[in-house]
Amino acid sequence: MPSFKNGDVEIAYIDEGQDLPGAEPILLIHGFASTKEVNWVSTAWVTTLTRAGRRVIALDNRGHGASSKLYEPSAYHTERMAEDARALLDHLKIERADVMGYSMGARITAYLTVTHPQRVRAAVLGGLGIRLVSGVGLPESIADALEAPSLEAVTDPTGRVFRAFAQQTKSDLKALAACIRGSRQVLSREQVAAIGIPVMVAVGTRDDVAGSAHELAALIPGAEALDIPDRDHMLAVGDKAYKAGVLAFLDRRP
Repeated sequence: MPSFKNGDVEIAYIDEGQDLPGAEPILLIHGFASTKEVNWVSTAWVTTLTRAGRRVIALDNRGHGASSKLYEPSAYHTERMAEDARALLDHLKIERADVMGYSMGARITAYLTVTHPQRVRAAVLGGLGIRLVSGVGLPESIADALEAPSLEAVTDPTGRVFRAFAQQTKSDLKALAACIRGSRQVLSREQVAAIGIPVMVAVGTRDDVAGSAHELAALIPGAEALDIPDRDHMLAVGDKAYKAGVLAFLDRRP
């Protein structure tokens, strides 16, 4: 598996479809407690996008998957995680790419778009709606669940779901607890209103974490909202309607 270093942090990634003629790059940024394989490979996103003729790059965020594990919450500020994504584009000598993130990855995508607008051609914010600006989606109590002595000791329903998911993905629980405590930043309404690239906001209609896709899209000039029918926060990411909507969006963006 290829990797590179952004400062002292090693970031693992995949790079598929680079040999396809005229392949335009898209960078994928996964959600909290997930990995590039869980979020994008096993859901067939990589296959879907490469079959559509695109070069697909996906990274393991710091603290996740095969990337470096850090244990100070400050190491997971969303701006730092966005810089990892920017550094990966630099490493691969990609001047500009479409970027799609899911949940925490969508927050990172939005920060990358605001801090390095020249590097992002179009952005897809999946699993994150108005809570990009009006409070984070996942409760900080998930950190307590990750630090509990066992899954059986977790009584909070949301915490239990994420503790089970983290164990399923064989994640470093201590690193994830630091991550959720340190990556809870929001953007202002003025910042998102200044975004000048094509944006799609895609949220499941049963998602009680992300907040409204339509409310966020209304703040971003020209942004589109996509409802992912009958999907909650966990199940929306691999949905066929989500994939179809994103492919259509990418095909029609300038």
